[in-house]
Amino acid sequence: MRERKIIIQFTMLTFCIAYLVSGVLIVLGQFGYSVHNWVHSLKEFGMNVPFAVYILSPSIASYIVLKKNNKIENIKEWLKTVFYVKNKLSVYLYVTGGLTLYFGIHYLFSGPVELGLPFYTFFLSLPGNLVIGGLEEAGWMYILQPELDKKYGYVWSSLLVGIIWTFWHIPLFYIPGTNHGEGLINFWMFAVQLIAFRFFNGSIYKISGKGRVFMCVLFHTMFNAASPIFGTMTMTWVGTIAANTVIVLASIVTVVIYGKHKSVFPSDFSQDHKGP
Repeated sequence: MRERKIIIQFTMLTFCIAYLVSGVLIVLGQFGYSVHNWVHSLKEFGMNVPFAVYILSPSIASYIVLKKNNKIENIKEWLKTVFYVKNKLSVYLYVTGGLTLYFGIHYLFSGPVELGLPFYTFFLSLPGNLVIGGLEEAGWMYILQPELDKKYGYVWSSLLVGIIWTFWHIPLFYIPGTNHGEGLINFWMFAVQLIAFRFFNGSIYKISGKGRVFMCVLFHTMFNAASPIFGTMTMTWVGTIAANTVIVLASIVTVVIYGKHKSVFPSDFSQDHKGP
């Protein structure tokens, strides 16, 4: 019952923050407001702060709800859990491999084009994409998906959070200056990707060990950093279906193998980390 309460509180608070802030930004867009992907001045940075609040709404809600329900004592404990980087090399390779697999399949089916940005920008943009993207998982994978997994299992929890995540993203298509600011033109392709990535994040969480959120944060951060580089790749339905189907199948196979051979994966968090 307490877990259900936490799920409801987290989801409601996340959407309240996200939709309230994004609603204001959409209205301000009629008066010239725009998100700046590359910040060159203090003014542009200030204009991005409200947008960052929207993007960080899952992590903000995560801390508030966990603190309210005495799951954590303070912000230090929350941060210690979110940024617990210790893990096996195989898990880091799995995260990197998933990223490579996704873009590789798209390359095969959608066709190659010139890079949108130089490859070194991937490393330069990692800190920014940690905040604007990666830290979402401090909510989705710290609370929502693991708790739903306990009740409904891996497949259904991935689908449910994928749908919730899709609705959470809708304002992005109406806020001026975002990568989706052109409106709902490619919404359904994007929705397929979102649901597939919930399967992959769920598999990362499984093999990382209970309560270890960082590897999901890392994957999200790396994907957002890589996307502008390959952003000029022609996105087709064939490529979208192929890439995301492979990701889902790879994730399910990984979880099945994990279930049969848990001993080859990292053990659960040590007792000094409470987890969700």
